[in-house]
Amino acid sequence: MPPERQPTLEGELVVLRPSTPQDWDALFAVASDPLVWEVHPAHDRWQEPVFRAYFDSGIASGGALTILDRAAGTVIGSSRFDNWDAAADEIEIGWTYLSRAYWGGAYNREIKRLMLDHIHGYVGTAVFTVGEGNIRSRKAMEKIGGKLRPGTVPRLMAGEMKPHVLYEIRRP
Repeated sequence: MPPERQPTLEGELVVLRPSTPQDWDALFAVASDPLVWEVHPAHDRWQEPVFRAYFDSGIASGGALTILDRAAGTVIGSSRFDNWDAAADEIEIGWTYLSRAYWGGAYNREIKRLMLDHIHGYVGTAVFTVGEGNIRSRKAMEKIGGKLRPGTVPRLMAGEMKPHVLYEIRRP
């Protein structure tokens, strides 16, 4: 059975819901902060045309989720389920970014826990692709139990092929 890639997920801190084209203004307001992308391989994603392509690909993927602060009801970022591989029994979780006011772990941990709890009902392994030099995201992956796979994979970022590492979290 194909995984449900655009659920509504609710935690104590956040609500994740399917992204829609109407989310553009709120998500671009978060993404237009250059510091959000400072250590990311796509360091230019804060620019409107670059973010527009990213946003449009998320909507087209059928797996983009908009993240809201549950208490305030405001948009604080986005994440995505994509690249489902039925034969390998895995799906990728990623493309996550948050407003800097929500950095520091508690929000990201809850987002990933909600996404993992949901998707592990469909697939055995969630995969996370992280820029090799993105130490902030790599540390976040390790904090939530990601296991580093050997090697790297190339991904096109900011007009260049850049090496990425893969982390995995298997169904408990």
